[in-house]
Amino acid sequence: MNWKGSTRALLLIVGILMAVALLPTINGCTNVAPSSLDKVFKAIGGHERLPAEATREFTRFADVFQQYSSAPDNKRKLEYFKFAFKRLRASYVRPVSDTKLIDAAIKGVTSKHPEPSSVTPGTLVENALNAMMASLDPHSAYLNAEQFRESFVHTKGEFGGLGIEVTMEDGFVMVVAPIEDTPAFHAGMKSGDLITHVDREAIKGKTLLEAVRLMRGRPGTVILLRVRRAGLPDFDVTITRVIIKVRAVRWRIEGQIGYIRVSRFSERMENGIEEAFAAIHSELGSDLHGIVLDLRNNSGGLFDQSLILADAFLDAGEIVSVRGRLPQDIQSYTAAEGDLAKGVQVVVLINEGSASASEIVASALKYYRRASVLGTRSFGKGSVQTIMPLPVDGALKLTTALYYAPSGHTIQARGVQPDIVLKLAEAKNKQREKDLPGAFDAVDEVTPADPPIISADLCPAVGKKKDRQLGCALAFLQAGSRGKFLAFYRGGQ
Repeated sequence: MNWKGSTRALLLIVGILMAVALLPTINGCTNVAPSSLDKVFKAIGGHERLPAEATREFTRFADVFQQYSSAPDNKRKLEYFKFAFKRLRASYVRPVSDTKLIDAAIKGVTSKHPEPSSVTPGTLVENALNAMMASLDPHSAYLNAEQFRESFVHTKGEFGGLGIEVTMEDGFVMVVAPIEDTPAFHAGMKSGDLITHVDREAIKGKTLLEAVRLMRGRPGTVILLRVRRAGLPDFDVTITRVIIKVRAVRWRIEGQIGYIRVSRFSERMENGIEEAFAAIHSELGSDLHGIVLDLRNNSGGLFDQSLILADAFLDAGEIVSVRGRLPQDIQSYTAAEGDLAKGVQVVVLINEGSASASEIVASALKYYRRASVLGTRSFGKGSVQTIMPLPVDGALKLTTALYYAPSGHTIQARGVQPDIVLKLAEAKNKQREKDLPGAFDAVDEVTPADPPIISADLCPAVGKKKDRQLGCALAFLQAGSRGKFLAFYRGGQ
């Protein structure tokens, strides 16, 4: 199907669900009567019966709730947990053992060794949901009311924080990529860095959301991070929190080549890419010799924006398909006619910090040979997270599907292999999606590609950052052909 129509339909469905789920919160209700909550459950499908085995497992959790809750007769929070349990069982990308889920939830309640009857129902259920969701994969999570609200702010490209995209690795926070022109970026944080302490408080033993809470704070306040980087002793980094305003797209002219840097797939990307092409065509006109699309360290963002960017270069063909647990969950998204680059040669730059939406774009343009992909293998984050609102407040961020490239192969754990690898002398092996505990494996076999490797240190250094990988991309376009580029730079070795 054409992605434009399907995305609108999806947004409409999500909007309806959100309106129903959030209505009591919008009206300022802090205590929802049981009858009102029942209506919410009914409106968004909370009354399906659990199978016998799942009911037995839920009863185990209910017993723990009775033991540790300071208000064991408060059934609303228990029903809230039950609703989330049902949602997870029905919608997660793969079937999961009910015993495993409830074991994780119970551990979330008991791991801090609380006294009986000492935990408020809200805190108890939040601890249980955090642990249950964290047991699934690196990207599924429970969002409480505040985190749910923040998830919408983040997609708009303006939010408070340090400016890093993170995941969990070996119990620490791992930097997937620093966001360009943010405090973390200017402080020298790099893809693959592990954050072990925040303001001298250890990260080990915390969930990702708990660790992220420690890093949040009022703009203008200072945070001290202890960082572990391969080949170096642990070191401290001091960063001042600010309101992060991510400029999704930047562009400039390099000779007769247009350079477009997409740093984040936020809501601002679509307008940014249109403005970039308008400015480049206005300045160069028919003298435009090529486009460099730089997706390095772009860790993703909104799915629909990846479709928009890929479609900007394609006239037809499938961009990506999304495949869930059931056959009816398969959706295909195709490009519409219209190439903003007007057929000129394109190079896409990627690296190990390019993830998710970046990989959708790179894999599609590579498959149709609309672009040559240069750099290093991408991160390999090819799973789909759906935010599912829960009654009254909060939501589940749940992995519901995997992305498949037009080739028919998964992006997950495999990433996108460049057509030409640009190797930097100081580069070290960085951890990727496949290295994360609980990450999904690639689900199909693919004969490994063996692309040519070029030493990027032989290419021109471009700009203040002396960017040699960009120098290679410009040299590739200036060479006129892949063969001439490889002959020159391989010969130079």
